[in-house]
Amino acid sequence: MNPVRTGSPRPRTRRRRFGWPRRVFSQVLLMQLAVATGVTVLATGFFLAPLSAQLDDQAMRRALAIAGTTASPRLAADLTAGPPSARGPVQTEAERVRISTGAEYVVVMDVRGVRWSHPDPVQIGRVVSTDPSEALAGREVMEIDSGTLGRSARGKVPLRDADGRTVGAVSVGIEYDSVRDRLLGAIPGLLAYAGGALAAGALAAYLISRRLQRQTHDLAFSDISALLAEREAMLHGIREGVVALDRSGSVRLVNDEAQRLLGLGPEAAGRPLDEVLGRGRTADVLAGRVTGEDLVTVRGHRVLIANRMPTDDGGAVATLRDRTELEHLGRELDATRGLIDALRAQDHEHANRMHTLLGLLELEMHEEAVEFVTEVVGVHRATAEQVTEKVHDPLLAALLVGKATVAAERGVSLRIAPDSLLPDRLVDPRELVTVVGNLVDNALDAAAGIPDARVGVSFRCEDRTVVLRVSDSGPGVPEERRGLIFTEGWTTKALPSHGKRGLGLALVRRLAERRGGAATVAEGPGGGAEFTVVLPDALSYAPVDAPVVPEPAEEAR
Repeated sequence: MNPVRTGSPRPRTRRRRFGWPRRVFSQVLLMQLAVATGVTVLATGFFLAPLSAQLDDQAMRRALAIAGTTASPRLAADLTAGPPSARGPVQTEAERVRISTGAEYVVVMDVRGVRWSHPDPVQIGRVVSTDPSEALAGREVMEIDSGTLGRSARGKVPLRDADGRTVGAVSVGIEYDSVRDRLLGAIPGLLAYAGGALAAGALAAYLISRRLQRQTHDLAFSDISALLAEREAMLHGIREGVVALDRSGSVRLVNDEAQRLLGLGPEAAGRPLDEVLGRGRTADVLAGRVTGEDLVTVRGHRVLIANRMPTDDGGAVATLRDRTELEHLGRELDATRGLIDALRAQDHEHANRMHTLLGLLELEMHEEAVEFVTEVVGVHRATAEQVTEKVHDPLLAALLVGKATVAAERGVSLRIAPDSLLPDRLVDPRELVTVVGNLVDNALDAAAGIPDARVGVSFRCEDRTVVLRVSDSGPGVPEERRGLIFTEGWTTKALPSHGKRGLGLALVRRLAERRGGAATVAEGPGGGAEFTVVLPDALSYAPVDAPVVPEPAEEAR
């Protein structure tokens, strides 16, 4: 019985087949060696083909020249002097020429084609084996032909006497084997040159392949293709903008998120960065003209954080993060903290007032208590009425009432110009809230702590255009800094806890320019700074049956 085999069978070891290598280095080297070898072989063949024809032509011309030298009038006279003979003068002269020139044969024939000379004396007196008609007709002949002595390069000329009559012909042959020997003798030298060229090509191929090996990190073509596919998927899948630039500053790559953040399209690739983005801080940050980490820039209505990393080829890769929502939250946090401080101060003030009122009541000074309450309530009511009379938009009116309360707690008087009037038909109230809020906050920061501090707000409407002016009694803005104050990241304030400063005025300018307007700063009428913002098309068209709002002067009358 055969023994029973247990367990899984042993796997057969497969012999590795020698196939096409996977590495770029090996593939490129083999391809270049194959190309160099093929070029060398073709060049050698193309050289040998005309060389053989050239050697044949030289042999035929040499034979023709020997024949022409031999065919003299004296030889013609000897030809007509007597019958052909192996010891005659014609045979003697022909053999002398043959031996001295190294020709295979020198044959002299008469007009009948009968030989008068030949290296083999037996052939003398016999008719030649090839057609002599052309030479006897007075024409020179060059050819490669076969005769009694084998294949040879031949030259035939007519033999003329002293009177110029054709009395015969001279045929000279150069042994074809000597021509072939010359050709074969030239091949070793040619192959040596071809081998040298092939060696130089192989060395160049090796050096190029080594360079490619270093640049491709010895990866296979399939690996490089997979890396490119993975890179494309990664770049277009991440939620962070990526912009790649070459050494000349042109956009080499921009992923989907960067297109969204910068407002670009796929056609931006290949174009100069300044042409794509236009001159501004965003282009300066991405181009490396502004250096640093986590640089803040504003593109449209978006607040972006940019970082730039140079590459070895002289280009760079810039990343962009959207901080618009975070910046809004930070500003809301600042506003909330301001309101908390104002409420804390109001609570303290309210406690003082309640203690004062309680003291008046305990002293039974009832009339003075009534006057005190009336005065306190009237101040707050007057502030709210002053705002709502001139600003009819509820969001903006609420903002200004809150800012007035904060200003009062900080010792600053916030006043709205008497001739101001803003109707309730704003196209985008949130936009104007952002502009007014940033300008008033900056004005309060500038005026706070100064005696008789004041902030003025003025609204003027011209058709659908809103002109806003915010002035303060602070130190003002030096003339040499007025061009920088609207630049992203430029600020004179301390760094807040939530991140960057220097964005408020930049946003104001961007919002104004987006509507085709402008934001400027100048010296105020009473000193300090005065910011002017022009917002075209900020108001919607007034209804035809809308009631006419009386001017403040008419209401006062």
